[in-house]
Amino acid sequence: QVELVESGGGLVQAGGSLRLSCAASERTFNSKTVGWFRQAPGKERALVASISLSWWSGGNTYYEDSLKGRFTISRDNAKNTVYLHMNSLKPEDTAIYYCAARDGSWHTTNPGNFNSWGQGTQVTVSS
Repeated sequence: QVELVESGGGLVQAGGSLRLSCAASERTFNSKTVGWFRQAPGKERALVASISLSWWSGGNTYYEDSLKGRFTISRDNAKNTVYLHMNSLKPEDTAIYYCAARDGSWHTTNPGNFNSWGQGTQVTVSS
């Protein structure tokens, strides 16, 4: 497992933007797949976006269909950090956002397949 620390959450008005950061404690992070999940009250934790960091995967990304065009996942391997850029935020984007990592570059949306988790960061979008 790898230690993950999220930051960048907060309160923003609808239409605004936020950038979440997920910093890892070790360089083996750069061989993993990293996902951003979110969980709103009363709802299940769901994958928002993921990126494969290994060099052989070509940096494959995945986005939940309804978020394509508004959210972008990116990485800075030198900083062992993955970002989630969120634009045109809506009140329904309000949730706790979690960063998670796992071995392998195969695609999955199941949070049970991720074995390292951050503590979460709250994103609140006001109308």
